[in-house]
Amino acid sequence: MNKILKVRARQVFDSRGNPTIEAEVFTKRDSARAICPSGASTGTYEAFEKRDNNNKKYLGKSVFNAVRLINTKITKILKGQNIHNQERIDTLLINLDGTPQKKILGANTMLAVSMAVKKLSAKVKKKPLYQTFLVKNNYKLPYPLMNIINGGAHANNGLRIQEFMIRPDCAKNFAEAIRVCFVIIKNLHEIIKKKGLSASVGDEGGFAPMINSNNQALDLIVSAIKKSGFKNGTDISICLDVAANELFRKRKYSIHSKKYVTVEKSIKEYIKIIKKYKIKSIEDPFEENDWNSWNKLMKSVNNIQIVGDDLYVTNLQRLKIGFLNLSSNSILIKLNQIGTVSETLDVIKFAQAIGFKTIISHRSGDSEDTFIADFAVGTNSNQIKTGSLARSERVAKYNQLIRIEEALGKKAKMNKIY
Repeated sequence: MNKILKVRARQVFDSRGNPTIEAEVFTKRDSARAICPSGASTGTYEAFEKRDNNNKKYLGKSVFNAVRLINTKITKILKGQNIHNQERIDTLLINLDGTPQKKILGANTMLAVSMAVKKLSAKVKKKPLYQTFLVKNNYKLPYPLMNIINGGAHANNGLRIQEFMIRPDCAKNFAEAIRVCFVIIKNLHEIIKKKGLSASVGDEGGFAPMINSNNQALDLIVSAIKKSGFKNGTDISICLDVAANELFRKRKYSIHSKKYVTVEKSIKEYIKIIKKYKIKSIEDPFEENDWNSWNKLMKSVNNIQIVGDDLYVTNLQRLKIGFLNLSSNSILIKLNQIGTVSETLDVIKFAQAIGFKTIISHRSGDSEDTFIADFAVGTNSNQIKTGSLARSERVAKYNQLIRIEEALGKKAKMNKIY
């Protein structure tokens, strides 16, 4: 009853209205399915995303060839495999592809299957999904890094920085963390409307007002925190995702204005906004190959979470380089950047062994699939990024974490941030 009978896939759609893959894995009695997310702001070293570039009916974005691979080659090699042997199954997928960046099968093809296998294993074991990863007891809830203002590739405004987030450090439980964010978001909405700005939202649910100054966005957030009765820098931490790959040209950066300036000037501006707005976390402050600039920033700041996303792309070899280079102290984890659950777990285990904070993340093109909520709890990850309290594909993950906290009852605790 534990052997895979078949694997089937279909083309479905993500939160940006683009095609993506849903894989469904079957044993004789049960089945489970998973949907692969897709990013807009992607790192060069991410695993390959397979799409039908020549299919004009879907503007080159369809995934029918990936679906066909699952329904033929992948179902053939996985038939008869033990559903509980995740590493064996993922290794078979990796070997079938045979390329470092998953260019034959595509990481999206592989991940949809890998996640569905993990879900079905939990279902067959009659266990909640979060109990089937690294943690065996003393489960902890992650703090949300909640996106409340969108810029960069996630919005159609003039903001240089891609995500302006809040982290409710004062919350003693996850339900309270969401309540705190809810109050600040509602007050931010009022402030934005009173200023005559649009309160429409970007790809990840954060507001996308037509402003072009990072400081203007930060001032709005500080006002919302104050209006909500919280203290910035103590109760609430402001966190940024710069996505500096998009702001890099000829060894210079346009992070703080449209003007491209040197790394040294960029770091000085970072230090200014850190002090002024009590910022506690900065993701992708520099370009993915600019290792020296990451190291310079790490040496220039104290008690700041410096997060590698495009720098590491959930890749163990790049993480090892970053560790030796003292590039950051935290890593963003995105399953589709590497392509299988097993490889992602290897990265998390190494990151935690070297003292890095692990932050589980969604993508801008996401779905109703709540896998990463369970994944965050089951890997003892400190924080989770899954967007704002808007758009159901974002809220679905928060709702799942609320359910997990309720199921844990009195045993539920929040993870450590510092």
